Amino acid sequence: MQDTLLVFLAFGAAYFVRFTLHLPIFASEARIDPPFYQRLALIAAPLWVALFALFGLYNRKNLLGGTKEYSLLFNAVTTGLVGIVFAEFMLPDLVLARGWLLLSWAFGFFFTALGRFTSRRGVYALRKRGYFLTPAVIVGANPEGFSLAEQLRRWTTSGLQLIGFVDDELPSNARYIANLPALGTLDELDDLIARYGIEEIILTSNALPREKLLHIFQRYGTAPNVQVRLSSGLYEIITTGLEVKEFAFVPLLGINKVRLTGLDLVLKTLLDYSIALGAVIVGAPVMGLLALLVKLDSPGPVIHRRRVMGVNGKQFDAFKFRTMYVNGDEILARYPELQEELRRTHKLKFDPRITRVGRFLRKASLDELPQLFNVLRGEMSIVGPRMISPPEMEMYAKHGLNLLTVKPGITGLWQVSGRSDVSWEQRVRFDMHYIRNWSIWLDLHILIQTIPAVLKSRGAY
Repeated sequence: MQDTLLVFLAFGAAYFVRFTLHLPIFASEARIDPPFYQRLALIAAPLWVALFALFGLYNRKNLLGGTKEYSLLFNAVTTGLVGIVFAEFMLPDLVLARGWLLLSWAFGFFFTALGRFTSRRGVYALRKRGYFLTPAVIVGANPEGFSLAEQLRRWTTSGLQLIGFVDDELPSNARYIANLPALGTLDELDDLIARYGIEEIILTSNALPREKLLHIFQRYGTAPNVQVRLSSGLYEIITTGLEVKEFAFVPLLGINKVRLTGLDLVLKTLLDYSIALGAVIVGAPVMGLLALLVKLDSPGPVIHRRRVMGVNGKQFDAFKFRTMYVNGDEILARYPELQEELRRTHKLKFDPRITRVGRFLRKASLDELPQLFNVLRGEMSIVGPRMISPPEMEMYAKHGLNLLTVKPGITGLWQVSGRSDVSWEQRVRFDMHYIRNWSIWLDLHILIQTIPAVLKSRGAY
């Protein structure tokens, strides 16, 4: 119902802009016949919604799917436009204004995407309050299961409500493991499903021998109300994605060698250069003024160069407006407690090394504007994971090399999710999630979220 109303609204908005506003960019001789376009909308809108269904936009796996949902929606709306153009070609008496067609396509995608975005945000808010959650259990009370549980409990918006662990080797007196109930053994799984209404069974990769694993899939794999999922056991380190390929009729999992190729790489490059070049041209006066303020505020260079690692570990200098005193290390040496805090969290909320102008620049996220030149030099992206300096590689442990499969970004999931207010471990998870799930739609989604994140200054210090 929502999509139908929004498609009608899109057709109406297209008619209003094309024929009522009398904009000079449109030809004046086009056919203006409100009843005709109303009848056309009555026919086309249901057909567009039917296309949405054909593209899987009402499948449970795609609903609330975020960037994947936007991609399917874009394809469906574009197909709907092509359908109208084809109908016009086949019916000589059907003459439509080109401006109305293009506006219908643009408004159609914008309104339906906005509607789904709003609905998803509403559902996410309700999920955080305990609504619209699917009961799930983890089979395997082991380190992999504990890591999965921690991740899923932190991301309640995923829609899963973890009921507890199931494991044949649970201690007889165990009631809670990793802050989740120890529910019982595999033999009790039928009773647990009935008692808790469990709809998702998540199997850790090393929880069961092959025979028991096959039994679980045979017993519940085709059950109507239960979904069985198997963890790869490598989700923490795989960023380039998995692919399934058959050899001698045996499906085998493989790891992709690179993350971005072909059209994906072209789209991301176009996005980076168009935004960076436009921002540099428009923002040049602002950057000049900020450079002057930095110079007048304290002695030292205007630009701070930080040696960081890019794709495949290639090092380069990342530019920022200098926000600290040049003798910052000497200043910090006077505060042993702050040195300890910096060692633990890698950030200081109240850092005595920061200048007056520097505090403003950080609060407003303006200190990173010079990184636009890093983007134009091909060293960074507008959106990407946090940059890593060579000394930080040890702290990233097993994740380090994976984070170097794409260019670091000026903004990213970590920035729109709290920046310095999130833990170091959570920052790594954000970056790994971004690399693993990259799409042009995810970049656009993060860019849109960056605007309120910068305005609110949450976690900026």
